[in-house]
Amino acid sequence: MWCASRPNAARAWPPRRRGAFVLAVVLALSAAWLAPTGPAAAQGIAVAEAALRAPTDGDGGALLDAQFDFELPAVLEDAVNRGIALYFVIDFELYRTRWYWFDRKLVGEALTYRLTYSPLTRQYRLARGTLAQPFDTLAEALATLRRVRSWKVVEAGVLHKGEDYRAQARMRLDISQLPKPFQINALTNRDWNLASDWRPVPVPPELMR
Repeated sequence: MWCASRPNAARAWPPRRRGAFVLAVVLALSAAWLAPTGPAAAQGIAVAEAALRAPTDGDGGALLDAQFDFELPAVLEDAVNRGIALYFVIDFELYRTRWYWFDRKLVGEALTYRLTYSPLTRQYRLARGTLAQPFDTLAEALATLRRVRSWKVVEAGVLHKGEDYRAQARMRLDISQLPKPFQINALTNRDWNLASDWRPVPVPPELMR
């Protein structure tokens, strides 16, 4: 009976108030519909630190040390435990800045890690290129994944004194390497779009020769 009387009360509103109420509802629904989903809502990884340093062998160039902070969403953890391989990519870019034109891209490197689980051995594996390391727990595998050390990102002869450079790094889950059904799901589920923003990486003067 209360519900039956509600429409009558709404119709009794003055036209101005009724119009304001309708506008508020429309705006609220529009905001919800336009809220970022899918790749635009990628989140969950923070670049805690990222730094360039000279190789200890004195050959020139630069090595990247970086630390990433993130937790694996439950849906991704479940996927790994069901045998789905997850590919995490660390991207690095180096530009020479130019005041008179667009910055020139000098380096674009990508380091890919493959995270898998084997029900037979009950172990997780983290592979980097042809090298693979087993772990008894997912926590141990993620601890290694979050940290990269001594990654050669700049070869000798690229950095020169008197030039201005800017560099940046990020980490992301590469959804393009997921099975097709999961790629489709990733378009609407933000848990599958795990990524960080680009983090500026200082280029120390001592790296330039």
